[in-house]
Amino acid sequence: MFSSIHLIADATLATESVAQAVTAEQLQTVSLTTSNVWMLVSTMLVFIMALGFACVEAGFTQAKNTVNILFKNTVDLSVGIISYAWFGFNLMYPGEFNGVFGFSGWGISLPADYTSLGYAGGAYTYWTDFLFQAMFAATCATIVSGAVAERIKISAYFIFTFFLVGFVYPVLGSWHWGGGWLSQMGFYDFAGSTVVHSVGGWAALAGIIAIGARKGKYVNGKVVDKPGSSVPLAVIGVFLLWFGWFGFNGGSVLSADAESISLVLVTTTLAAAAGAIGGWLGGYIMFKRFDLGMVLNGILAGLVGITAGADQMSPNESILIGLVCGVIVVFSAVGMDKLKLDDCVGAVSVHLTCGIIGTLAIGVLGQKAGFDQFITQLTGVAAYGAVAFTTSLALFFALKFTIGVRVSEEHENEGLDSHEHGIRGYTITFDN
Repeated sequence: MFSSIHLIADATLATESVAQAVTAEQLQTVSLTTSNVWMLVSTMLVFIMALGFACVEAGFTQAKNTVNILFKNTVDLSVGIISYAWFGFNLMYPGEFNGVFGFSGWGISLPADYTSLGYAGGAYTYWTDFLFQAMFAATCATIVSGAVAERIKISAYFIFTFFLVGFVYPVLGSWHWGGGWLSQMGFYDFAGSTVVHSVGGWAALAGIIAIGARKGKYVNGKVVDKPGSSVPLAVIGVFLLWFGWFGFNGGSVLSADAESISLVLVTTTLAAAAGAIGGWLGGYIMFKRFDLGMVLNGILAGLVGITAGADQMSPNESILIGLVCGVIVVFSAVGMDKLKLDDCVGAVSVHLTCGIIGTLAIGVLGQKAGFDQFITQLTGVAAYGAVAFTTSLALFFALKFTIGVRVSEEHENEGLDSHEHGIRGYTITFDN
């Protein structure tokens, strides 16, 4: 009788254990599904940023080059995704490596012994991981497009994009996000103020130096304005970028943790709004007018600045970062013109200058603030700058002395749309 009771008790305990195990696995599956869906939604939001960049660049540049701008923004996304799939992703996330350079193989395929619940702590799948990171890589390349617009050969631009997204960006990204030497040192960049934006900014600066200014931009010590084709289009582009940034920063939580995502979206929004006010004030101080272009770049400056520490800053600290970046982006843009560095859309001022400010802010404000952290952040900024700039400059000069990087003076004067694409971006016809 006692044996029967024991058997019944053991069977009951076993049944309860199985039920608990099944419940735990089910909970893991639900958690994976929820986080994975959020990551995919974030990926789609980051993808929309490509449209935002296209609108901003087309709006801020001359009408005669609109199709050229749109063509570059369409194809560089495609080139970037393919090169990142072929080898970039495995350069950026090589697994165990020496902390400086590693490569885990060609193409994308499921790792050995892969399980969806075992990958990335069960937060998202391998395929989602690749797609999310590919969007970031393509964003880095797009930064260069606007800076060197209206005078770069499209063939040279795409060759440069292929190497930047396929090799330069992934290797540099591995130093931090891939578990490399900067990560081991304690460098912090939540969503890419340096890893994405400053790297793209350094590459843009290298391109501006190698290619030179547009014809007639600087005459007798004066800056000649070259009006953009569409202010409304530029405004639409900026708001699309702000919208996409919710995925850029929010997705970088890498899970569907409600508290973390909510904080990140709040700090992101506050920094962007403060950036607009900073651009407004900076533009008025500098030009004595309400400069819409500076307000728009102020929004982007605030977004870039908060990206490094969106999960570390309090709401008030995010406002301060956005305000500072919004003001500084104005003076940076003016400084670029004084140095005769022709940046059509202010990409260097937004992405490089404010990317550096946001990255260094980690050592001054927020949960990680401290002298040692500031030195670590400064080390990371210097390392990324040295390699990204020199590598990009070498690539541009290699192209310059081989296939050439600049269109002819005739093509530049008449516009790249007619000569390189055979159509115009804006065509108004009237019936006779």
